[in-house]
Amino acid sequence: MNLFRALRWGAILFCAMICAGALPAICFARPAHAEKLVLPHGTAATLDKIYSFDMDGAIADAKLLQSEQPDQPLGYLLEAEALWWKIFCTSAEFKYGMTDARHRPKLAADQHYLDLAAKASSIALAQLKIHETAEMQFYAGMGDAFSARLYGLRGENRTTARFGVRAREHFLRAFQLDPELTDAEFGLGLYNYYVDTMSGMAKLLSFFMGIPGGNKQEGIRQLEQDMTEGVLTPAAARFYLALNLHRYDLQYEKALGVICPLVEKYPSNPVFQLARGDLYAKLGRREQALACYRAAAALHVQDADCRAHIQELVLTSLAAQGVGSTSATH
Repeated sequence: MNLFRALRWGAILFCAMICAGALPAICFARPAHAEKLVLPHGTAATLDKIYSFDMDGAIADAKLLQSEQPDQPLGYLLEAEALWWKIFCTSAEFKYGMTDARHRPKLAADQHYLDLAAKASSIALAQLKIHETAEMQFYAGMGDAFSARLYGLRGENRTTARFGVRAREHFLRAFQLDPELTDAEFGLGLYNYYVDTMSGMAKLLSFFMGIPGGNKQEGIRQLEQDMTEGVLTPAAARFYLALNLHRYDLQYEKALGVICPLVEKYPSNPVFQLARGDLYAKLGRREQALACYRAAAALHVQDADCRAHIQELVLTSLAAQGVGSTSATH
C-alpha cells in the first residue's frame, strides 16, 4: 500500500488520517475548566436516523437545525454525514471477501457535500475569531476533515493532504484546550492505527515527508475509548474499528464482537448487515453469513441508487458463498 493510499483510508468517516495529529492528549496541560462538547437538543435522534439509514429524516432534521441555529456548524455536518453514507453505499464494492468503499469517480453531485463541509468550517472559523473554544476548533477540523475524506475516496491525493493538514491544526488546538474531548481523539486513534499499518516503504516515505509515526495498539485503545465515551463519533469508531480489524489484522472474531452491537442497534442499516455477514463468512459460519446478506437485501433503502447497489453487493456476496442469483433472497 503506497503512502497516499494509506492516507486515503484514514480520511474515511470524520477525518483524514493525516488530519488528526500525532501528539497524544497527555502532552497538553489540562485547563482548569475543560470545554466539553455539548450537542443541541435532538442531535442524538438525528444520528440514530443516519445510522438507521433514514437519510431523508436525518437531512430534514439537519436543515431544521441550520435554520434554528445558523451560527452552529453541526447542522451542516449532520447533513453532510447523512450524504456521506449515500456516497459510501454507492461507492462500495465486494472485494477480498468484504464490502468496503475503496474508490469513487469525481461526480458533480458531490459538490453539495463539499459545500456543506466548507460551510461548517467557515462558521466555526467565524466563531473562533470572536472567542476561541475547543468545540469550535473541533468543528473547524471536522469540516476540513469531511472534505478530506471525500477527496481521499476520489483519489485526489494533493487536495486530501491540503485539507487534512489544515484539519490537523484545528484538532491539535482542540486537544490543547480540552484533552478530554474524546470525539477529537477519534481522529488520533485512526491516525495511530493507519500510520502503524502502512507498509515499510510507505513508512520510509512518511519519515522523509515529516509525517509522525503511529502506534496501532494505542490507536485501537483510543477507538475503543471513543466507542464508550464519544458523543458524536462512537458509532463511526465502532464501524471503522471493525473494518480495520477485519482488513488489516485478520482478527475476525474480535471484529465480529465490535460490529454486532451496531447491527443490533441499527438493524435497518444494510452496510452494517453486510459487514457482519462478511465476518461470519471469514469465520466459516456460512448460514449466519447468508442470513446477514439476505437481511441486507430485504431492507427498504430510501435512495434508489443506494438500494440498487445494495442488491448488487448482496448478489456478489452470496455468489462468493456459492449461492446463485435464483436463490439469493430465499
